[in-house]
Amino acid sequence: MEIDSSPTFVDDRPPELSPEMVRYLRSPLMMIGSDSMLESNTPFMPDPRAYGVYPGILEYYVREKGYLTLEDAIRKMTSLPAQRLGLMDRGLLRPGMWADIVIFDQDRIRSMSVPGAPGKANRTAKGIEHVIVNGEVTIDDEEHTGAFAGKILRSR
Repeated sequence: MEIDSSPTFVDDRPPELSPEMVRYLRSPLMMIGSDSMLESNTPFMPDPRAYGVYPGILEYYVREKGYLTLEDAIRKMTSLPAQRLGLMDRGLLRPGMWADIVIFDQDRIRSMSVPGAPGKANRTAKGIEHVIVNGEVTIDDEEHTGAFAGKILRSR
């Protein structure tokens, strides 16, 4: 028996939320993050969350469902976690801070990450036009520049 290896559509949108979970999501104390690791040059296939959590939140919970404003979602993904983790030089755009910036089209942003074989899964999101990591352009016009400017952060 031959196994069909053709890609099938997998709904990668975040799950529906109960009214109680929407209330938690809207709490000013609630942060948004992912528990997935992204590794390059390994035989392991990263979980789709490595590529799709943040675009999926913006696409589905902000744009489609209206559970959060764009501003609240961005805060919950950036400055709030940085502050809670004591990373005082990250998470905001201010002089003297590390510049991590994602420029995206809020009407087009869409997670394209689904489980499956490399090349067919974990594709980069649509609508992310530019990414700057630690002040270095990493994505330019939706194409990777080859730059790897991220830094490992260690707790003190």
